[in-house]
Amino acid sequence: MKSLEDQLVSYAAYHRDSRNIATHFVGIPMIVVAVAVLLSRPVFAVAGFPLSPVIVVVALMALYYLRLSRGLGLLMTALLALAAWFGAWAARLPGPVWLGIGIGGFVVGWVFQFVGHYWEGRKPAFVDDLMGLVIGPLFVVTEAIFMAGRLPELMQAVEARAGKVRRSGADVAH
Repeated sequence: MKSLEDQLVSYAAYHRDSRNIATHFVGIPMIVVAVAVLLSRPVFAVAGFPLSPVIVVVALMALYYLRLSRGLGLLMTALLALAAWFGAWAARLPGPVWLGIGIGGFVVGWVFQFVGHYWEGRKPAFVDDLMGLVIGPLFVVTEAIFMAGRLPELMQAVEARAGKVRRSGADVAH
């Protein structure tokens, strides 16, 4: 299994344009929440406990993130739990509304992603490695942490291997 740094470097190599990263701050959360919404139906009773596909996916992703990093894994688990909670709420809405939230969020999220990659001039990371679909949410959270001035050693290690983020004139530095 690749280390946290290796995973972030692999993903970051496709995301060095600050505009692309900015679109990911919108697109990836929209996609994660939309997938949580869509996977929140159907709900089955297992030993009296309601279980939907989103619970299984969140549990697997949380375990993976926790294997990469305890601290970031706990943060990702909390964020995924929030997405699952929202998904469960949306799943109780009428079918067309539930689907509108799920499919609409998914499509709009991907539009943001592809606009960012147009600016980057590079294809999305998942085209070459499907793990990019799992690492994308972690990348966004980690980038936010870097912007807050936290985990500077990890940021330096990622930038040493993937390169520094290219900034447009309107952007503010890390």
